[in-house]
Amino acid sequence: MGRSPVSLSRLKLGKLKVVRRQLLQRYEHQPFVSCLAGLYGCQWRRYQRAKAQPGECCCSRLECSSFALLIVTFVLTLIFLYFWSEAQNDYNDFDWFNFGNLGFWFPWSVVLLVVAAALFTYIALLLVLAVCLLSEGQRLYLHWSHKIGILVTLTFSISATAVLSDLWSKEWTTLLLSFQVTAPFLHVGGVSLMTLLSWPIALHFFRMNKRVRQVALLGLFLAVLFALYLVPLGMYSPCIKEEGTLGPAPTLIGHRGAPMLAPENTQMSFEKAVEAGGEGLETDVTISYDGIPFLMHDSTLRRTTNVHEVFPNRTDTLAAMFTWAELEMLSAGSWFLQRDPFGTASSLDEDEKVQIQNQTIPTLKEFLNLAAQHEKMVIFDLRRPPREHPYRDTWISRTLEVIHNESSINSSQVLWLPADQRSLVQEMDPKLQQTSGDHASIEELQDKHIVRLNLHYSYMSQEQIRKYASVNISTNLYVISQPWLYSLAWCAGVHSVTTNALHVLKKLQRPLFLMTPDEYSLMWILTDIISAFIITAIFIFHWWRERGLPFWSGSRQVNENGPYSKFRTEASEVHGIRWNPLFFDGLSLPRDPEFPLHVPPVHGYPVPI
Repeated sequence: MGRSPVSLSRLKLGKLKVVRRQLLQRYEHQPFVSCLAGLYGCQWRRYQRAKAQPGECCCSRLECSSFALLIVTFVLTLIFLYFWSEAQNDYNDFDWFNFGNLGFWFPWSVVLLVVAAALFTYIALLLVLAVCLLSEGQRLYLHWSHKIGILVTLTFSISATAVLSDLWSKEWTTLLLSFQVTAPFLHVGGVSLMTLLSWPIALHFFRMNKRVRQVALLGLFLAVLFALYLVPLGMYSPCIKEEGTLGPAPTLIGHRGAPMLAPENTQMSFEKAVEAGGEGLETDVTISYDGIPFLMHDSTLRRTTNVHEVFPNRTDTLAAMFTWAELEMLSAGSWFLQRDPFGTASSLDEDEKVQIQNQTIPTLKEFLNLAAQHEKMVIFDLRRPPREHPYRDTWISRTLEVIHNESSINSSQVLWLPADQRSLVQEMDPKLQQTSGDHASIEELQDKHIVRLNLHYSYMSQEQIRKYASVNISTNLYVISQPWLYSLAWCAGVHSVTTNALHVLKKLQRPLFLMTPDEYSLMWILTDIISAFIITAIFIFHWWRERGLPFWSGSRQVNENGPYSKFRTEASEVHGIRWNPLFFDGLSLPRDPEFPLHVPPVHGYPVPI
């Protein structure tokens, strides 16, 4: 028994409404696609673009090469940006290094960071646009200006990485240390990114009609995904430890005082370090031509004094070749306000700025008396005078004379760092705390009566620190100014650190990253499980959608072959239905080569396309 005319008309009317709704959805979606294609390839009009049909390649060979180059540039730029952002602890050293080579001050480190961040953002946006276009089934066409931008960014990343690796190779150690703090969060970020990428990957996997391409795409995706899932197995961090096993915070030693708040190696700088709560003070000692030990880090006076104004012909003369009377004529603070090496000068009030202008070079005696007054321990490097200097051979004894006879400090407050004539110094004053800058064996250190090590933070090792501590040799690391690096030293059991940012690190109540093994395992496993569930759901959804949803018409099943199929309305299915403009609510649909429609005339009335 056949259907009634009324039920048949309703069925066919419903199908026309489905067609109308799908058409509206597609045309309303066009502004979004146009925006993507316009930003990526300057293809703002629909006729400039072409769709990639199921199973076809997304673009030409040239555009495939451009897309591959975009991915490579993204990876290399990300590596450099992460590398340089984690090197902030040593930005000051980098800028002063350039000052020594170029002869003028400029914050190169910050400029390099800003440029790297800007270029990475640009490349990341291009990559996002490309992925979105692929998800929309569009063929990729990268505009020539973007191709030039990619090449410039790639050249910058490679060149900057090569130069810094040559001049600043220790920063790769800093990069490896940073993973001990950031690896758990990088793992979560990496897994999240792969989870997001699973949407376009699954879409194109089920669209491909060549098995080799499918296997290659899915194999590469799963290899990266499983590698990320298993990365935590090889991760080590001293900040992942059982609850209650964290030791006390390392004591803080002001590196040349408080150089972020006042000019380094000045009386004001050391007073600021004491006010900030530093337990120790670090400096560098040089002996003047007439035998007065004074505080100066560099071999010349060019960087931290106005020697170019007072003695313009002696700018490059060694500091030790000046008499004390000449050194007293120099300002040791005006340079701080002019160059603002840490970007902190604006936070100072007017009285402090006036005080800075009046700073002079301190003597070792003044430094030791300040430490004695506040009961602070001191550590200093001692520069041996150059040849032709009157104190070339008596520099050690002259320094000890100041400690014993001219200052009020107790010898036990002094961490004696100079390695020259150590045995003689030990005999003359056994109360001095013998400190070594050598990463030597325990037996060798004990033979020299070493009680403290003063090492660069790149030598940080929880195992070594524990070995030294087991024989009562404490460890001091320099120069640590970033909170994440200080947190790592804290977790590793370091006893003290020398820092430029004493006022910042003093505020830390606990390490920035601290987690028990159980908490970390839970974080890791949950991240992987949730990611695997979402990715599986995405692949199932695309498999289900690409095979189409069943629509029943009587005893016959009709399948829509996925989102990229063409709309088809057979004449037999719409027979008996007159064209009514109300069905389309006055919608005027222009011809679009991207969406070909095949709708035959009904009762002699052509359907407007």
